[in-house]
Amino acid sequence: QVQLVESGGGLVQPGGSLRLSCVASGSRLSIYAMDWYRQAPGKQRELVARILSGGITNYADSVKGRFTISRDNAKNTVYLQMNRLKPEDTAVYYCHRATGEWGQGTQVTVSS
Repeated sequence: QVQLVESGGGLVQPGGSLRLSCVASGSRLSIYAMDWYRQAPGKQRELVARILSGGITNYADSVKGRFTISRDNAKNTVYLQMNRLKPEDTAVYYCHRATGEWGQGTQVTVSS
């Protein structure tokens, strides 16, 4: 059974950057679509970015041009590079595999 573990969250000032990582154990990630979701307090969980097994990516309109999803199949890891962060990006960020598994989440707080 796959386990997904996120890391890289934290407190950052507006305009700053963070890189989130999602490491999988128990199964290869390379053959699956992988997602990053986020959930802000009082809001529904929303899809932020997706990367297909062939490397095609797509993004929520709110993060296009600022966030980049990528994968390193050799490390069984998916990344989310977040640049030009805004206070409205504050949320718990979750890694998700297309087969339904979720990580535990990592908190991202954008505040001055």
